[in-house]
This record gives sequence, C-alpha cells and structure tokens, in this order.
Amino acid sequence: MTLTNHLMKRFAKDVINLQEGLHPENLAFWYAKIIQEAKDMAPPWLVDKINVKQDDLLPMKFNLDISKRAVRYFMMAVDNNLVSMPNSTKMYFLKVE
Repeated sequence: MTLTNHLMKRFAKDVINLQEGLHPENLAFWYAKIIQEAKDMAPPWLVDKINVKQDDLLPMKFNLDISKRAVRYFMMAVDNNLVSMPNSTKMYFLKVE
C-alpha cells in the first residue's frame, strides 16, 4: 500500500509541476529573462530591436517583436536557459524555436 501511495504522490507532484510551468506568469518571467539575456549578448545597435509583449486578452499569447538579425541572440538565450526551466515551459520554448 505504501508503494501505491508513494507513486500517486509522485504522479500528483509531476502533474502540478507541469501545470505550473505553463502559467502565464511563469512564461512572462522566462520571456523577460530570455529577452534580457538576448539584449546583453546583442550588439548595441540591435538592443532596441528585441522586444516581447504579452497579449492583454490572451495571457498565454506573447508577441515577439524581434529583428531578423537579432533572432540568433534570442535563440542562444533560449538554449542557455532550457536546462533551468520546468519541462512544460521547456517544451513551450522549444516550440517557439
């Protein structure tokens, strides 16, 4: 019986972690972190061309306003942060790539 309880608690914890990883607040946090890191890596003349805006009506929708020349810095920032993201957030950003 204890093995079943342990597995159920572990399963419930995994489901909660997956749900929390896709909350709009968490996605906004990761977007802000990635955008800041991309701006730090980009040359000064590209910094103002890297922006993201969260939609007011659809909180899980983010409009990425980025120059074609700045995309590589955004992608490098995403790759640098993938290991520290929860799995569901990681899958979200892999889809963005």
